[in-house]
Amino acid sequence: MEPILGAAQPGGQTGEAAIVDATTATFMAEVVDASMQMPVLVDFWAPWCGPCKQLTPALENAVRKAGGSVKLVKINVDESPEIAGQLRIQSIPTVYVFKDGQPVDGFQGAVPESEITALIERVGGAAGPSPIEQALEQADQLMEAGDHQQAGALYQQILQHEQTNPAALAGLLKCLLADGRSDHAEKVLEQIPEDVKADKAVQAVIAQIELAKEGAKASAELDTLRAKVEADPKDHRSRIDLAAALYATGDRAGAVEQLLESIRIDRKWEDEAARKQLLKYFEAMGPTDPVTADARRRLSSLLFS
Repeated sequence: MEPILGAAQPGGQTGEAAIVDATTATFMAEVVDASMQMPVLVDFWAPWCGPCKQLTPALENAVRKAGGSVKLVKINVDESPEIAGQLRIQSIPTVYVFKDGQPVDGFQGAVPESEITALIERVGGAAGPSPIEQALEQADQLMEAGDHQQAGALYQQILQHEQTNPAALAGLLKCLLADGRSDHAEKVLEQIPEDVKADKAVQAVIAQIELAKEGAKASAELDTLRAKVEADPKDHRSRIDLAAALYATGDRAGAVEQLLESIRIDRKWEDEAARKQLLKYFEAMGPTDPVTADARRRLSSLLFS
């Protein structure tokens, strides 16, 4: 399967071509005439405006993600006061949306990117999946099919375009773990910015990395740990280590079973260590995993019985 992410800029055919600066002299061509072909967002800003500095990057990102279906025109009101006056701009930042030669929508103030995306969709500027999104879907499919090498290569290609794309980073880390390269995964993780680490997909892989480290230590003693638990069912430390070893060998259901049993026997042991470990498994496996769903139901029964 050939990767579908080529040399185009992220967001499809947009790149910088869909984001331009305009003045009073170019307003008709860049805004009014252009709006006959697609919606045009007009960002009225000024260099001294603090909220403008927050809004403009969000506008640019949303427009790029729209995949060439919308255009962004930026107008410095200090340099083009005539246009601002004609459109009765009272404060900045102000954004107007032009369509078919007329202003049809807009807003004032700095708003989150999600609201800008909703505005673009509302005025008919939504696009289909961008090349980045298509490449992510392809990489995910390769990962699910067990082709970790091809999936990892495609995730890396995506990261060449978007260095902090959370889904691509999470996918790459998963590939490294699946190939038994947990040390490499940890090195990659060290380079990820803290705000990106907060993403749910990345958090799930971080949990997997931590569990892999714990399991690697315990898996060598799997038989010994089984014997300890059989000899003393209340040996919670050995039972939790046994769960880690089972998880590391791929027996997720067995690992969960050991933790649930520890909770059943004494859920308060070591400040609810077994429950906390189980929650870490839930995060690593994901909420849609059948093992997670069943274990959550059983955990609720134990805690509230």
